[in-house]
Amino acid sequence: MFRKPVLLPLVAALALAACQRETSEPAASGTPAATSAPAPAATPAPTPPPAAFAFEEAGIASLQARMDKGELTSHALTQAYLDRIAAIDKAGPMLNSVIELNPDALKEADARDAERKDGKKRSALHGIPVLLKDNIDVTPMVNSAGSLALANHKPKADAFLVQRLREAGAVVLGKTNLSEWANFRSSRSTSGWSGRGGQTKNPYALDRNPCGSSGGTGTAIAANLAVVGIGTETDGSIICPSAVAGLVGIKPTVGLVSRSGIIPISHSQDTAGPMTRSVADAAALLAAITGKDDADAATQQNVGKAVFDYTASLKTDGLKGARIGVVRKLMGYQPDVDAAMEKAIASIKASGAEVVDVEIPTLGKWDEPEFEVLLYEFKADLEAYLAKSGAPVKTLAELIEFNKKNASAEMPYFAQELFEKAQAKGPLTDAAYIEARTKARKLAGPEGIDAALKSQKLDALIAPSMSPAWLTDPVNGDHFTGAGYGAAAVAGTPSITVPTGDSHGLPLGITFMGPAWSEPRLIELAYSFEQATKARKAPRFEPTVKLEAAQSAK
Repeated sequence: MFRKPVLLPLVAALALAACQRETSEPAASGTPAATSAPAPAATPAPTPPPAAFAFEEAGIASLQARMDKGELTSHALTQAYLDRIAAIDKAGPMLNSVIELNPDALKEADARDAERKDGKKRSALHGIPVLLKDNIDVTPMVNSAGSLALANHKPKADAFLVQRLREAGAVVLGKTNLSEWANFRSSRSTSGWSGRGGQTKNPYALDRNPCGSSGGTGTAIAANLAVVGIGTETDGSIICPSAVAGLVGIKPTVGLVSRSGIIPISHSQDTAGPMTRSVADAAALLAAITGKDDADAATQQNVGKAVFDYTASLKTDGLKGARIGVVRKLMGYQPDVDAAMEKAIASIKASGAEVVDVEIPTLGKWDEPEFEVLLYEFKADLEAYLAKSGAPVKTLAELIEFNKKNASAEMPYFAQELFEKAQAKGPLTDAAYIEARTKARKLAGPEGIDAALKSQKLDALIAPSMSPAWLTDPVNGDHFTGAGYGAAAVAGTPSITVPTGDSHGLPLGITFMGPAWSEPRLIELAYSFEQATKARKAPRFEPTVKLEAAQSAK
């Protein structure tokens, strides 16, 4: 999580909970003694450009077509991505985005190839390699939230969404680094850093930050280390890393995707979602992970509302006749962001939509109650996960003590004041918690985003997703100047970020926000915008931003 741009020094990219270098065989179980912290990324020296990659920017549909024709196997595709990870994540620019590889990835690919040969194709994801954030239970790998305290924690079962992916035929390639504990440890944290994983780099400029907390997934998918990826979000942790990596990210309605088997921050706001290079891939991936899970009460609400073919919403004329509200109070903090938004607005109008200015009446008023809710729920929800998953530590108090005993490895750059504040909170029966939860959801939802939508009969709201990626700075922590995703995060309603331009080569995104369960409509709007603009550019792994070159190209 990184700090909110409004009021509180609160974390905003909080993605559910959650380098040691990638390893498929951590040490034996138990709570490990930490030694020294992974060093932050130094200013990168120029490196030769990576070798040409046969599957550069390849999407699900084109890869499926090749496999259906017998031109490609899942084994060959999976091996190509493993080789790509070795070449540019662990060598070359050393992106450091993949924290662990699945030792069974090629076996899974072989099984999918055998099924295809026998005429069985499970879904659009059959044989497609996917990376998942390291706060999601995926057998036989570690689930650590980036913490050395859980570096040997191997859950015995897959998270529900991983079960769904495997049922759909996806190949689990591995897990990605993240901001430790999804950035819910300190308000001075550096996004993309974890005690277990070290610092992930931004592939567009290696000295820039990948945002968080799903920064590993963002960097990996932008750099073509897998076909698609899964991130998690509490407040910004899918939208922000997707935006700064030139990706499409979908933060679903809370309850559309199960959270069971995911290290949590807040059951009120947590969700997992797709991070991909196109809206089409995001739609296909969302369909695969959507579902009702008896272990997650929030998913009971999706019955009759969930859609299991979001690709039906891929309409190039999706913006035609739409009414879109632009939240200008979420602009004005960076000139390149404003210029990209004005260009996006012009494109939306040219695609047949009506665009009007709109205000969220309660903008920012939910910050304090949201923070209170997150502190209460983090302690309760985390301890429930630790107990159920058989983790080597059982309480937040134990984690605090572990970090103190291993401070040189776990706290070399920032402390754990958010852990300590959460530890001081009482049970979820406290009146203060109940009041804060009611207030936060009401201010962000019915009186916030919903009121704005209803005020002018709008299909969606739009705002800049995020400021450009900032320089990674473990001394001072994260620095960003603005973001537009907060209302949807706190309200539990969906949002989608789509590439919309760049600032000196650093990607920028636009976020579409709608009412609960409006994913089909938002995908229509996002796909139409994407096809009209085609703003995504693949990264070039520059050591730093080339200001003169970027300026001359404008």
